Amino acid sequence: MSELGLEKRQFGHRACLALPPALILKADEQAHAARTMWNCLHAWWQMMPKDKRTLANADAAIRQARKDIGFLAVLPAQAAQAVLTTYFRAWVNCWDGRADAPNFKGRFRSVMSVDIPQGRDLQIKRVHGRWGMANIPKLGRVRFRWTKDLPVGKHADADNRITGARLVKDHLGWHIAFRVTTMETTPAPHQGPEVGIDAGVNLPLALSDSNHFDHGRAPRLPDGRADRDKWLNADEKAKLLRLERRAAQRKAHRKPGERTSRRLHHTYDQIRGLRAKATRRHQDWQHKTTTTLAQQYGTVVVEALTITNMVKSARGTVEEPGKNVKQKSGLNRSIAQEAWGRTVTMLTYKTARYGGTLHKVPAPGTSQRCSACGFTTPGSREDQATFVCKNTGCGWSGNADWNAARNILHLYRTGLVLVPAAGRAVVRRARRVKPPTAR
Repeated sequence: MSELGLEKRQFGHRACLALPPALILKADEQAHAARTMWNCLHAWWQMMPKDKRTLANADAAIRQARKDIGFLAVLPAQAAQAVLTTYFRAWVNCWDGRADAPNFKGRFRSVMSVDIPQGRDLQIKRVHGRWGMANIPKLGRVRFRWTKDLPVGKHADADNRITGARLVKDHLGWHIAFRVTTMETTPAPHQGPEVGIDAGVNLPLALSDSNHFDHGRAPRLPDGRADRDKWLNADEKAKLLRLERRAAQRKAHRKPGERTSRRLHHTYDQIRGLRAKATRRHQDWQHKTTTTLAQQYGTVVVEALTITNMVKSARGTVEEPGKNVKQKSGLNRSIAQEAWGRTVTMLTYKTARYGGTLHKVPAPGTSQRCSACGFTTPGSREDQATFVCKNTGCGWSGNADWNAARNILHLYRTGLVLVPAAGRAVVRRARRVKPPTAR
């Protein structure tokens, strides 16, 4: 931070690319070449002795691979170097205990992406109110949706500029994610009130001041299950059901061992497109909601949830089968669709951007304890949405999610705060211990 109260911040901006079919095929070829380059690097790493695993030797290996393997030449040289840098960084993260060891990337389970490490190669220019142009190596000039002002042209300098980009493909098509470095004024401490937030299924976000944020979810299905496709309208839901039935019929007529037909692959792509559209709408709601919370409240308190344990199956074993397996399966889907971890991640960096703070408190007991008397009495949580304290002399009643949010805020005020850790939880190992494949 400088004396003028400025700090350098890096953020990403993702925009949709408008690629013709010919360029889509070229972009797919580059992405598959980048994935193959990663797999070649991983095979080289496992084959070479430990003293030969150096950046110089790896660089020589990928240069030779680009000469020997013809289709790797479609990948730009700088993108190949970016694959090498990313692979070595993955091992560093593994050794430091921040991630698992890198592995081979499968054709269908890995994200198709190509890195553009040099921002100056993009040559971005705004040509219309809604469209911009960028230069993609070996693709040429392509259009992208201009949805946010970028530091280009006379607005770019040493402190405000685009440092690179990344082409990413999802089920809605190709997108470009810009890496932007900018100088921003250091925010003053937020003077807003404190709030506790309880993440739930009926009420997505319940606040301790008796407010809540809902996303207008569709009513539950007749059998009581949560609607998996609440982010799709009626026509989209009907289309999704029709596509799923079509895929089931085509799959039923496929003989054992027979390759999946192109028609079935096309149907699967249509289904994934609708699912991706629903996910995009959910992320948009999360961004808007977390921005509103960060602007309104100075201190945000959430639970330290271990979501991976919460969504474990209740199926059990053959000797000890589980109970209410279908109900637990539906609850697991609802929890996974709410994406509570992503909400906390957004709140973490947005509260810091507006001068606020985010804290985590222990989760056990917050939904069973009465926020009025402080006692935990069996039977007080009557159902998913109703809390009636059974403690003699209390009898407080109200919404169960609001009661939990008040307990969360109370834990923060009494000093029971955990060390905040945004993002997805990973298994951490001691810094001195390295995985067997890296020794």
